[in-house]
Amino acid sequence: MTGYIFPGQGAQFEGMGKDLYESSAKGRAFFEQANDILGYRLSDVMFNGSAEELKETKITQPALFVHSLASVALAETAFEPDVVAGHSLGEFSALVAAKALSFEDGLKLVKARALAMQKACELAPSTMAAIVGLDDKVVEDICASIEGVVPANYNTPGQLVISGSIEGINEAVEKLKEAGAKRAIVLVVGGGFHSPFMAPAKDELAKAIDATQFSAPICPIYQNVSAMPATDPDVIKRNLVEQLTAPVRWTQSVQQMIADGVTEFFECGGNGKVLRGLIRRINREIPTKPLT
Repeated sequence: MTGYIFPGQGAQFEGMGKDLYESSAKGRAFFEQANDILGYRLSDVMFNGSAEELKETKITQPALFVHSLASVALAETAFEPDVVAGHSLGEFSALVAAKALSFEDGLKLVKARALAMQKACELAPSTMAAIVGLDDKVVEDICASIEGVVPANYNTPGQLVISGSIEGINEAVEKLKEAGAKRAIVLVVGGGFHSPFMAPAKDELAKAIDATQFSAPICPIYQNVSAMPATDPDVIKRNLVEQLTAPVRWTQSVQQMIADGVTEFFECGGNGKVLRGLIRRINREIPTKPLT
């Protein structure tokens, strides 16, 4: 079985997509369609923007979504998934690739999600920190002892990102270092994603999702909230909304896909390295490749 995986924020890079745009008329048409849907020239920022510009949530999310799906549309390798999964934002890319959503509807939802999350970030200062070298349970217990701090991304065994208030994250980082973390580093991010700080974005995203036509995907999607396969559009929609404030269970999703029979992974879009690196740390025996 083959799994196709789609990255989220952190996989962007300067000049992303420019080679795909210039390689063919089909590539140019794909990016111009995205520009038309958004109502601005996202491709100009993707191709020529600075690393700082590409880090803005309202740019990063649609840019990675478009790049991932352009990679699928223009790949020489046939796209034949047995399962799909995406890390955070990547879940939307995976759903479009698996034909649960049209490209246009998916991009409109990603735009709405990014703007709603940006607004939530501006309402209350929050941030995230990467913790390396501790058991998940130790990190969970320390988070539970500090108001406003929660686990946000279960990336690999021994690598967990936490999210919360700036004061709470700073306190957690010190406590986690004392508990023996090899690394505990506050990240340069727009806010505390996958935490209660994103609650103000949920109503806005829920309305946009409810107004969008979803179909059953051509294969199961392993969703971040549950780390389990889903094909029911109603379940998929509910999980997309919950994902805003719930942790990304990437470790558990990959482990479940492998337990269910996946023997290789293709990473679609972004720099082609982030999720492959995580999977190697989850299970070194499973081959992972960039989609080309």
